[in-house]
Amino acid sequence: MKAMAELNGKVILITGGTAGIGLECVKAYVATGALVTFVGLDTESVEKTIELLPEGHLGIVGDVTKANEVELMIERTIEQYGRIDVVHNNAGLASPSKPLHETNDEEWDLLMQVNVKSILLTTRYAYPHLKMSKGCILNTSSLVGEIGQDNHAAYAGTKGAVNALTKSMAIDYAKDSIRVNSVMPAAVMTPMLKNWIEEQPNPENMVGFLNDIHLLGYCPEGNVIADVCVFLISEKAGFITGVNLPVSGGAELGYRRIEKG
Repeated sequence: MKAMAELNGKVILITGGTAGIGLECVKAYVATGALVTFVGLDTESVEKTIELLPEGHLGIVGDVTKANEVELMIERTIEQYGRIDVVHNNAGLASPSKPLHETNDEEWDLLMQVNVKSILLTTRYAYPHLKMSKGCILNTSSLVGEIGQDNHAAYAGTKGAVNALTKSMAIDYAKDSIRVNSVMPAAVMTPMLKNWIEEQPNPENMVGFLNDIHLLGYCPEGNVIADVCVFLISEKAGFITGVNLPVSGGAELGYRRIEKG
């Protein structure tokens, strides 16, 4: 992983930090000198991630949809490090893959809770600490929040909400010198994407499709996104706020529909 900027001494809390983009971000943050609290949903994934890292980092099992657990994540980070410089809202769900009218209430509610309400909760409890450190918030969004996607309306709706939140939060917190940005990947080859592939009508054709939608010709791994995240939370991005940044290999310039076979 080629580091784009240094994060020496920054204290970062990242949700969804034990798989996919989140895990790659954790590794990149640690490699560039940050102190990291990462959150996962289960003990096994948290323990496996801890084993990958040097000593001095904090893994927490927690549910980002529960206010008391999010408050505890913030408290434990402060107890461990005495400050928070960055909150990276990375936890997310991509399922179900279906049109809106086929999405049931439980699926809708869970997507909204994980992808959107979690940002409300981390901001609520981290805000006073970020105000003190003049820190920043980074949200993992998706290109589909800007351009839409077939058979994925509820998910795309949550990411559109994340994009709007990012801009409004940037306006609200600029007075406190807190920057707020998001990254918008197109497709990234993660366990979550692999689950999405299996939900498609012709999963055997999807890898070729995912390579083709990126103008640069391939579907990247999560380290590509992590490099950009390192930059956005570093001092080198100190005058960037309110930006939903595509990290997409140009997919938004030539996105194609899934062919139905």
